Amino acid sequence: MPSLLVTSTTSAAIPRGSIRVSVNGFPSFLPKEVDKIRDPFARDMAKRIERLPVKISFSTSSIMSSCVKPLQERGTEPVVLLHGFDSSCLEWRYSYPLLEGAGIDTWAVDILGWGFSDLQMLPPCNVAAKREHLYQVSKLVMIDASIYAEGTGNLAKLPRIVAYAGQVSVLKSIPLRFYANSLALNKVSLQSSWDSMNVGRLHCLQPWWEDATVDFMLSGGYDVRNHVKQIKQETLIIWGQDDQIVSSKVALRLHHELPDSTLIQIPGCGHIPHVEKPELVVQYILKFIRHE
Repeated sequence: MPSLLVTSTTSAAIPRGSIRVSVNGFPSFLPKEVDKIRDPFARDMAKRIERLPVKISFSTSSIMSSCVKPLQERGTEPVVLLHGFDSSCLEWRYSYPLLEGAGIDTWAVDILGWGFSDLQMLPPCNVAAKREHLYQVSKLVMIDASIYAEGTGNLAKLPRIVAYAGQVSVLKSIPLRFYANSLALNKVSLQSSWDSMNVGRLHCLQPWWEDATVDFMLSGGYDVRNHVKQIKQETLIIWGQDDQIVSSKVALRLHHELPDSTLIQIPGCGHIPHVEKPELVVQYILKFIRHE
């Protein structure tokens, strides 16, 4: 669940064509628990999730990769939205329709190993695999709030059986997800927080989620702290001022280290600005991509 950083991208590598079979309005590849979600924005977005073929070097066949794509492409430079750690494209359920309504070709893409891609062949889902998969989908630069994390630390040294039995089962648990959700969102009702937890946990019910998560964890996770200053692209950083998960001091550090960045801190907002304050977030994104 990231604070948001947006950069421009290109559609040259985004695959075309889709395979989709729906049951009760939802794609059949989604866990059946999707029907328990009450949030109309999440339900509408879930019904639009598709799987598109993405060819990568470490697999003999294309990986059917999940995303939400524009209903009608206008041929303009697209905006690509990435979710944060252990999440899915449904994280963008409030912001996506606003960007689409503004006439922007918008793609919400699931990162390999999370979301709803078909991983039945069990491809590697370590850091290198995630990086190549994203590069094949779209040549972009995207950073979330965990940029200064030192990878997965000692978790990378766990025996595989311990990683499955301990860390992964905890990540999947309803109590932890609900607690994390209550920290991430600022002043929401119990019912809304519970429903949001169900949205955020849905991808964990995919049969290959545990394998993909352990693979990522044991690979060492992301550790790109020393590469931040190499990013030369014009960058927009959007951060919740009341973030209880990642301090706003991290936003200031990121702004300082990125040579061409603009920092927007949203007051009264927690860890997920595009969920809590989607209208404001989209307003800033539109100004950024339109150079206003």
